Amino acid sequence: MRAAAGRRPPLTPKEGWLSDGRQVLRFRPTRWEREVHQLEITTGELLPDQEIPLLKRREELSRKEALKLWDEKRKAGWTPCSPQW
Repeated sequence: MRAAAGRRPPLTPKEGWLSDGRQVLRFRPTRWEREVHQLEITTGELLPDQEIPLLKRREELSRKEALKLWDEKRKAGWTPCSPQW
């Protein structure tokens, strides 16, 4: 979900990760057909005594909804991070 030059979202499906230091969001394409673009959003919570975040929630969003969520989180201070699981 990294924006290309000019802040445009990628046209091909890519996995993306965001974190605010306490929580992690994973954006993963699940269905990428001509008319339907779906992404699975998995939420995890970083725990100090655990190597892997505790998975809290999983939902499927349209590409449009996922991009909106990505933008909202970036504006709220979340930053892209490396894969956490």
